[in-house]
Amino acid sequence: MVYKKINLNKWNRKSQFDFFKDYDIPFFNISANVDVTNLHRFCKSQKLPFFLSSLFYSTKAINEIEEFRYRIKGDGVICYDKIDAGSTILMDDNTFSFCYFEYIDDLQQFIEVGNKEIETLKKKKCLDPKLNADNLIHYSSIPWISFTSVQHARKLRTGDSIPKLVFGKFYKDGHRLNMPLSVEVHHALLDGYHVSEYFKKYQGLMDSL
Repeated sequence: MVYKKINLNKWNRKSQFDFFKDYDIPFFNISANVDVTNLHRFCKSQKLPFFLSSLFYSTKAINEIEEFRYRIKGDGVICYDKIDAGSTILMDDNTFSFCYFEYIDDLQQFIEVGNKEIETLKKKKCLDPKLNADNLIHYSSIPWISFTSVQHARKLRTGDSIPKLVFGKFYKDGHRLNMPLSVEVHHALLDGYHVSEYFKKYQGLMDSL
């Protein structure tokens, strides 16, 4: 885990950081639809799993936005060189567990490694929350519901500043396929502008397929 410390005195968001960092609930959540028509078509034509493909392009977009790589450490802020993905995975008995996917900037390789991680997880049948790791994005998938909002369970006194993203059930809108996507972030580190940049980059990556 390679990271650099942010010089708070030279940071253009120091005032916003100081304002929000001690809030009882410093997180905000934005839910919006993304157009997954091209991604869905691409996955079908290439026989690729939609979930892992979604995870790849989402995490690629995340890594292209520096603010999504910021984490609060003690009284300061660090920026990781790379962010990986951690996601809930549905188990065979309809419980869930956590699976972790190193971000590899190659779709085929990411999927190959990801499938092995899921296979290993389902054999181990253990819940591994990796409480000490924060070089992650926390993902969930709720493929049964086209939701309009999401609220996460959080331990507010742990100093958690990891963004949480949720994919929902995609649905037809005319000739297009839309998917609800929820993004929850720590307001001391990110603003609505940065979340909108993520939506724009993620959509752009899918549109280019």
